Amino acid sequence: MPEYELFNRLKSACQSDWDAYTKHRFVQELGAGTLPEASFRYYLQQDYLFLIHFARAYALAAFKAEDLEELRSAAGAVSAIVDTEMGLHVAFCERWGMSEAEMAALPEDPANMAYTRYVLERGLSGDSLDLAAALAPCVVGYAEIGSWLASNASVGGDDNPYQEWIDTYAAEDYQEVAWAHAAQLDRLLTRRGGPGRIESLSRTFAEATRLEVGFWQMGIDAAG
Repeated sequence: MPEYELFNRLKSACQSDWDAYTKHRFVQELGAGTLPEASFRYYLQQDYLFLIHFARAYALAAFKAEDLEELRSAAGAVSAIVDTEMGLHVAFCERWGMSEAEMAALPEDPANMAYTRYVLERGLSGDSLDLAAALAPCVVGYAEIGSWLASNASVGGDDNPYQEWIDTYAAEDYQEVAWAHAAQLDRLLTRRGGPGRIESLSRTFAEATRLEVGFWQMGIDAAG
């Protein structure tokens, strides 16, 4: 089986949605350093809450694991979220005078709630493969975005106020976690699937991708 075959197949099946997500105006303005601070701040605060639920989703994947390899993969993802990604959010918000406790107490935006609950529902009603497909647009998509911005951002280094965000998702440790998830999709399909599952997995992946588009748009709309 070619590497990342299922991920690439799912992405190709919703290419227009994928492009709308990975090349969204929010992403483009991040790379140009022109994204309004109000947009980034609101996005980052909501993304902190988002990551709490995504850590829960990976904990659910650990619960549903049928072998040690699956368990280790899920545990590694929980660690990456809690120990790396959330730390970035806390560091940014501390510069704006907001504590982690204040971030945790924020109300969830409807776009945030829709996305996170959709992913958890797919995991609760399905198996590890359904859950992995729902998680993939976020996990692997951010790796693609981080790598693309690292090479194509029109403003880089100290001149870009969002360089730290770009560097986090372009970094080797995040890239390894993300592409390990893509590889896990292939393993799970071999163990738990077959061609008959592709249609359902494609719907899940496409819906999660569209919810990612809505999450970026939430940040844009916050600036008015």
